[in-house]
Amino acid sequence: MQFTMSTRITSAGNILLALVCLFASSPSVGAFLPLATFRNGASLERGTALNAIGVLARKAKEASLRKYAEAGIEDDVRAKVEEMKAALQSEGTTGESLQAWMAGPLQQALTKRKGTITVIAEYKRKLENSAIIDFDKFNPEILSPVFREFGASAVAVMADEAMGGATYDDVRDFANEQEGAKGDMPGPLPVISNDLIVDELQLAQSAAAGVSAVVVTMSAVGPERCAELKRCANALGLETIVAVSSAEEARDAVSSEIGATIISVVGLDGFEAKCEVIAGLEISDDDSKKVCTIANILAKDNKALEEVEEAWILRDRGFNAVWVSDALYKSGADPTEHPGAIINSMKAKSSVKWASPKARSGKGEGAREYLGDIMM
Repeated sequence: MQFTMSTRITSAGNILLALVCLFASSPSVGAFLPLATFRNGASLERGTALNAIGVLARKAKEASLRKYAEAGIEDDVRAKVEEMKAALQSEGTTGESLQAWMAGPLQQALTKRKGTITVIAEYKRKLENSAIIDFDKFNPEILSPVFREFGASAVAVMADEAMGGATYDDVRDFANEQEGAKGDMPGPLPVISNDLIVDELQLAQSAAAGVSAVVVTMSAVGPERCAELKRCANALGLETIVAVSSAEEARDAVSSEIGATIISVVGLDGFEAKCEVIAGLEISDDDSKKVCTIANILAKDNKALEEVEEAWILRDRGFNAVWVSDALYKSGADPTEHPGAIINSMKAKSSVKWASPKARSGKGEGAREYLGDIMM
């Protein structure tokens, strides 16, 4: 993969200019720049039909990256940039593709037998309705073990401070706490960095924080850029979740050009809309190349626990996992409806659809599942 300096730098390329100045004293890292975002003078708009919201969100993220670069980039993040560069250069000499499929720890943790659902629990410091989470009751030190002990299969941290109030420091805190659970039962969970990723620098930030995976949003970057970012994430040993919100985006994600093996359906309310996104996917019958499908469950504006029922329905409609965020916190620290209790409830029932004949006969546990009110 070649990186050459363009004579034309777009407005978004101001990030690049700041990085060049900062890395001027480090030739090995500086040689990596400009990042693929600005290669050949092309901005992120090149040939890609991005929706207006995606463009605005991307530009806001680019502005925050400029501020971050101007303030100074940490040594461990610079080291990850250099590691990425070396892996990409090695790809060109060895002929081994970094885009090749690879089922890592996250995908294995999320993909269980049919009839079960796994849960990704996301940490934020503020909710979409602008409510601020009580930091004393919901901080990484407290929540990280709760997520693990109550049955989550992975932890996500909303690393976009403008959206969720959390930062890469929170990502690092979760990764360190989970790492400290090695040898325990249950053991450490994979940690996901959920930032609006538009630049390789964010991948380096995520890797330096100790995560297992990152999220790349198709509507924000487009298919071509998504493929580039996934390749760079692979270079750092990170799994990539491609966030999609339409059937077309889902097809692009699992295409050979991108090769996503974990996709997350985001921004859609109701289980029917989510199911339509993955309904027409052509997925390989090869068990070693299955695509893990995640449904992002939006919080309902009430005190009921309809989100738990939705998780059960999505399980029966073929999703491997659900991603739960605001719904974990809307009941506060109520002892029966705290984040751990909600995770446990989503996993509490097994599906009669995939049950054994004995279970379907009414003689086995879980044979009489009822998607009604939950009595904790």
